[in-house]
Amino acid sequence: MKNFQKWGGIAALYEAGAYIAGMVFFMVIVDYMSVVEPAQKMALLLNNQAGMYMITLACYVIFALFLVILSLALYQRLKDGSPAIMQTATAFGLIWAALLIASGMIYNIGMEKVIDLYGTDPAQATTAWLAIEAVHEGIGGGNEIIGGIWVLLISLAALRTGKLSRGLNYIGLIIGAAGIISTIPPVGEIGGMIFGLGQIVWFIWLGIVLLRNKQTTAV
Repeated sequence: MKNFQKWGGIAALYEAGAYIAGMVFFMVIVDYMSVVEPAQKMALLLNNQAGMYMITLACYVIFALFLVILSLALYQRLKDGSPAIMQTATAFGLIWAALLIASGMIYNIGMEKVIDLYGTDPAQATTAWLAIEAVHEGIGGGNEIIGGIWVLLISLAALRTGKLSRGLNYIGLIIGAAGIISTIPPVGEIGGMIFGLGQIVWFIWLGIVLLRNKQTTAV
């Protein structure tokens, strides 16, 4: 059990690192997030294919694989004191992982296809990329409800069992609620921002707790 908890801690720290790397890449290095014109998006795609492929692989597919490990480590830690909540939380964690893998693979494979198509039909390639982006966002990036439910349930279970820090659990409740409200249009952007930034803190704190393997309610 101790070794698996440490793997869970490593997984949590990777998740935080992936969030940071993704934000830096898409908001600073490539600045893809601020672009709205389809032609400009295609230009960035053509000029940054390798980087976008690797960061998507890291932030979606590999992130999801570590999420499976983390979900199972948390289930192992918290199941005795709150079995029903942890069964439900683990199911949502695995669903979230599956959606992230699908979203990341659609993005990367779609990117390869549209770049190949661009050489013969730029207009059709641009249209196809807009459709691929919409599917990608719908499956894994448009809102954070599944991840929000997972974090919320983990935090509720941990509060009941007392096997994670109380401060971490209270932050988790806020982050989980923010992920859920990211589905509501008027506040969705704010909820998504709180969820994304908050998860970095939550994952780092959680990773440290699991690596130390101290099952305590201390803040």
